[in-house]
Amino acid sequence: MNSEIFKAIDLLEKEKGISREYMLEKITQALMTAYKRDHAVEDENIVIEFDEKRGQLRMSIRRKIVEDPENLETEISLEDAKKVKARSVVGGFIDVKVDTQKFGRIAAQTAKQVIIQAIREAERGMYYQEFTSKEHEILSAKVSKFDPRNGGIVLEVVTGGEKHEAFLCANEQVPGEEFTEGDSIKIYVVEVRKTARGPQVLISRTHPGLVRRLFETEVPEISDGTVEIRSIVREAGSRTKIAVYSTDENVDPIGACVGPRGNRVAAIVDELHGEKIDIIQFSDNPEEFIAAALSPSEVVSVTADTDSHTCSVIVPDSQLSLAIGREGQNARLAAKLTGYKIDIKPESAQ
Repeated sequence: MNSEIFKAIDLLEKEKGISREYMLEKITQALMTAYKRDHAVEDENIVIEFDEKRGQLRMSIRRKIVEDPENLETEISLEDAKKVKARSVVGGFIDVKVDTQKFGRIAAQTAKQVIIQAIREAERGMYYQEFTSKEHEILSAKVSKFDPRNGGIVLEVVTGGEKHEAFLCANEQVPGEEFTEGDSIKIYVVEVRKTARGPQVLISRTHPGLVRRLFETEVPEISDGTVEIRSIVREAGSRTKIAVYSTDENVDPIGACVGPRGNRVAAIVDELHGEKIDIIQFSDNPEEFIAAALSPSEVVSVTADTDSHTCSVIVPDSQLSLAIGREGQNARLAAKLTGYKIDIKPESAQ
């Protein structure tokens, strides 16, 4: 039994990264729990020692030496104590060895469950810490299998040198995207929560943060702070609008995001399976910003009320449908991007 315990500890540390100290502490608790199930003793009566060099575990019960024992679990007569230790005296204590192999079936099962639970808790803790450090980041994942009951996708994620499973639920998938087992995809870690069942990792393909991180990866000027992303809105699978600003007047923020021959934005569009991306120049001037946000439509004029955050926009008659967009999408995204309620009218209505 002793050698098996130490071999198991070595294996857990090597394969799962669970420290020896943690497991020895949990095994101690397990053995105490198992013994106390059938014996009326307190924790202070139980002595457990690990001799890792010899691969031995020793368990003893500390009993007080008395003339006439009343509680045989915690007391021992002087006569019996001297059989173990010749120099025993009344009032002293003696550790009496316990044969752990004589534990009853129920007690042994209790110990086993405590150890299994300790391993689960350690794995959950490591899982939580690993993914918490990746919150609001992009991770690469491989499609492992599909859940036909709810349309979810089970993904294999390698992080920190360890393989983990993550679940991409149906409402965090981009409409129209199709994957097969073995496909590599990028996911965005929205949030990591602690729950009674263990860590819950919320991942997404629809979150605007995914597009933000893709731009930060593809555009050096964003990663070094020369170009800033001031606002981003998205209707996943269809269109994203992103407002950018340059802290260096010599750097064109839109040009930096588009890249030479459009290769930077093309790489992002490819990752998003053809989703349209409008890159817009941010401006502190609300009229200028709103006009730009309605791209690709042309705008004749913008009148904005900064107190109520409402505005009236005049566009050429030929641009009205483009400004509003299919099912109102362009106007809706522009409103979210700028924070203004936008009323669009054709030039002929003036």
